[in-house]
Amino acid sequence: MKKRIAVIVPVSVFEPAETLVNSARHLRSLDFGDFEFTILYAFDGDESDERVKLLRKEGVDVLARNTRRGKRAGAINDAIRHLKKFKPNLVAIFDADSRPEKDFILRCAGRVERDVYISSTVRKVSNPYTLIARAVELEYRLIGFLLKVSGFRQFNGLIGVLNFRHLERYGLSEDALTEDADFATRMHALGFRAELAEGCVYEQSPVTISDFYSQRKRWYYGGLELWRYLDRVLPSGNPHFVTSWLSALTLTYFPILYLPFVLLSLPALLALYGKDGVLVYAGMILYAVTLQIASFSAMLNFLRREGVEWKAMTRVE
Repeated sequence: MKKRIAVIVPVSVFEPAETLVNSARHLRSLDFGDFEFTILYAFDGDESDERVKLLRKEGVDVLARNTRRGKRAGAINDAIRHLKKFKPNLVAIFDADSRPEKDFILRCAGRVERDVYISSTVRKVSNPYTLIARAVELEYRLIGFLLKVSGFRQFNGLIGVLNFRHLERYGLSEDALTEDADFATRMHALGFRAELAEGCVYEQSPVTISDFYSQRKRWYYGGLELWRYLDRVLPSGNPHFVTSWLSALTLTYFPILYLPFVLLSLPALLALYGKDGVLVYAGMILYAVTLQIASFSAMLNFLRREGVEWKAMTRVE
């Protein structure tokens, strides 16, 4: 029987039409090899939205949900239910700004086995045009290294190729602010693995301080929600995973502690980026300070049980 893969792109009502059209064209150009495939955009809006019509003109399917229930997690869950008739073996999840390399699907699909719930690659920034975006670009280099050595591999947004059966059985938590980290924690605690494949996927970084702050505050808040799984993580029997998970939920909340290393990094940044190293250096200082403020703000909101608002991010095409 021919293997099938479904591509899911959750789409908020805030996504610009240009970004969606470029996304559809890029994903259709990927190499799917011998896979029978379908590309589905799970759209929060309704059938009357002009963006739905534009996407269909690009030759992709659109599930108009007419609801924002569960936001990104709800869109993916609805897409999984919608795809049952297609009966895919694998699912690839991307965001509207994701630009995977041409052979991304084939590289990752080959790593998904029975005990592997996801396979993905390192990330690279596609829009390094501002100080904060350049700092995030450097951050992605560090994350790429950590993904190789960490026992808790959490790919942002679950962007990668996943086992359809695991997604269908366990689903995404629609009440979790960071559904990707929530799902990753549950899967690792159950003994499943995340595999790092060769290659990369390009995605947009926040380009303004406001967008960066809002994104990271939401991520920090979502991380605090993960402590509810402590009773599942500790008995998992995988000390490498437990140590990495605990480190991710503690050390990353105090980036100001690493500011001295940032201040001493100018020579290395000049060697890496040339004269642009000064700009990256300034961006890294701004990055560290903004992260710390976002972390403290998220902790304060968490203690007050106030939640965090999900805000749209500015796209740069």
